[in-house]
Amino acid sequence: MERLASIVLAGLVGAASAVPARAEEGPPPVRRLRILILSTMLADRGIGEWGFAALVEVDGRRILFDTGARPETVAENAREMGIDLADVTDVVLSHNHGDHTGGLLALRRSLAARNPAALSRAHVGRGIFWSRPAPDGSEGNHVLTVRGELEAAGVRFVEHTAPAELLPGVWLTGPVPRVHPERNWSTRGRVAAPDGLVEDTIPEDLSVVFDTAEGLVLLSGCGHAGIVNTVEHARKVVRPAPLHAAVGGFHLLALDDARLDWTADRLRETGLAHLVGAHCTGLEAVYHLRSRLGLPRDRAVVGAVGASFALGKGIDPLALAR
Repeated sequence: MERLASIVLAGLVGAASAVPARAEEGPPPVRRLRILILSTMLADRGIGEWGFAALVEVDGRRILFDTGARPETVAENAREMGIDLADVTDVVLSHNHGDHTGGLLALRRSLAARNPAALSRAHVGRGIFWSRPAPDGSEGNHVLTVRGELEAAGVRFVEHTAPAELLPGVWLTGPVPRVHPERNWSTRGRVAAPDGLVEDTIPEDLSVVFDTAEGLVLLSGCGHAGIVNTVEHARKVVRPAPLHAAVGGFHLLALDDARLDWTADRLRETGLAHLVGAHCTGLEAVYHLRSRLGLPRDRAVVGAVGASFALGKGIDPLALAR
């Protein structure tokens, strides 16, 4: 099977080349998968905050997806759950916003004392280091302001311009084409793109997709590219399988009923079976989608700290969101 792959470092992709989709023959490679939320606003256990982070456990490997907002949140929540993050070498940053990247420096510094490779490789999308000038002239891009400190602490950034397979069946979408005008961002920011200062559409926004026998599983930080755009892109990049589950933030909190209906109808076409809407998805948006999609209560929930989705087991929302 022909693949144009990135250089593999310690079993994970270490560059950003395009990789064609997996052929249809043979079983999908992901057999065991658990996604555990470590940062979001609702907290069944631990600390809640406006932010997002999740620990991915996939076929014996672990990846941290986003790092929350405050320096201590992910570390404290992991400690309360009895989770040791010291053996996690790779982190995916979905985009530049501080509520997804704010915990990385403190986590790297604390964990590196026990494992020099801990969180030493950060996968990001092209555009994450572009300047976001604030009205007062300050820099509004959190990752850019702390990049020097992160690199001095031993973090190496791997910038992706296209889809890449991190592990067998574990894909980074790369920056997502904006086919549908979902416009799931604030519309107020500006970014210094290569062709000048333009509206900040969060061009680097990326997600992780897992290819399983049940279908695709999507993990998103904010979904600024649009959940429908992201899912359609994933089904082209990986394979045109049903969407078995969508977990994370999807920035639907400001959508009116008509736009939520459109979103739900497109997701229904993909066969979406499980939804964990955390962070910026919005409480009302989750309930609206659940109703429109016709999903039962145990398969469409508001994501809380400590909640999880596991392949073959479904959603464990914990008591608060059950």
